[in-house]
Amino acid sequence: MYIHRILERKIKQLATGYPVIVLTGPRQSGKTTLVKKIFPEKKYVSLENLDTREFARKDPRGFLKTHSHGVIIDEAQNVPELFSYIQEIVDTNKKPCEFILTGSQNFLLMEKVSQSLAGRAAITTLLPLSTEEITPKNKRMRLNQLLLAGLYPAIYEKKISANEWYQNYIKTYIERDVRMMKNVTDLNLFQKFIKLCASRVGQILNLSSIANDCGVSHNTIRGWISVLEASYIIFLLHPYYENYSKRLIKMPKIYFYDTGLAASLLHIESEDQLDSSPIKGGLFESFVISEIMKNEFNRGLSPHIYFWRDKTGREVDCVYENKKKFAIEIKSSETIHADFFKNLNYLQKISKNTFTSSILVYGGTEKQIRSDALVLGWNGLTAELNK
Repeated sequence: MYIHRILERKIKQLATGYPVIVLTGPRQSGKTTLVKKIFPEKKYVSLENLDTREFARKDPRGFLKTHSHGVIIDEAQNVPELFSYIQEIVDTNKKPCEFILTGSQNFLLMEKVSQSLAGRAAITTLLPLSTEEITPKNKRMRLNQLLLAGLYPAIYEKKISANEWYQNYIKTYIERDVRMMKNVTDLNLFQKFIKLCASRVGQILNLSSIANDCGVSHNTIRGWISVLEASYIIFLLHPYYENYSKRLIKMPKIYFYDTGLAASLLHIESEDQLDSSPIKGGLFESFVISEIMKNEFNRGLSPHIYFWRDKTGREVDCVYENKKKFAIEIKSSETIHADFFKNLNYLQKISKNTFTSSILVYGGTEKQIRSDALVLGWNGLTAELNK
């Protein structure tokens, strides 16, 4: 069962003007399925295949000549030598959409694109499914079900156990991707590190605390955080800076792109476990903010998303800027309490009401227009932002 992806429209548009389309995103987010659907006439090759990789590495000209009518190259970062040859071809031919390059190691891929294909490549990102993209039947899932299942396409297309799928995903990711990274030598220790990150979802990133728990250096943890960012496991939300206060916190917060993966790492397997877990609020925050990220990427935009917090502990979970500016508070509770609006009101006051709107996203489903803020259920935010 193919699940329609919103990004398809943007890629088709970009393909009319750019000779190279680059699609990044985590493993199993649906990149290969998407580009094969959009470009059925193009040959598909994967540089995960050892023979194909060896051919491309040892004879890049011959490899590209073999696919002279255009080609989809999966995991293109595995043979960085190809990029300068692709540049030569597109500069000579000047044809749109000759090469489709996909990759799940963002830093490695983007480094080569910026070196050789700057101005020639349109760069897009495909994350796991957004709630807009899942079927009407799955849209009726309870919030807890969705947080536990996550939003990787295979779970919905193949109707398999989410927990089993994530266990295999983590094992494959560590054994195949992480061991390729030069600054990761102890895979068991790295797996412990990922679990520690999951236990801190929605919290300020404290490198020293994680380093102490792992028994490694502060700099090692910094490098490992970069590994998780590069492979789209986590993202860091940075603080929002305006001259509202000179006493603002400077450290980022840590989130997972997919809550199902984070829950699996923490061995949270049932709704009862989730409800009694102190991590539920952080998982819900992660879910809502990743939905905003997906909404931006699916439309070919760069997310401008932050959080605001001062050193007294006042915090607004998300500051989102596009043509407008929104202050967004996120609460997993299904019941709305008056104090949920306190920090939104404070931020509006010290910013002199420069925010277009204050929004409270909560664990229920009812929309309310209140004097303090617009109240939205967990499944109503992106539709509001796209108005």
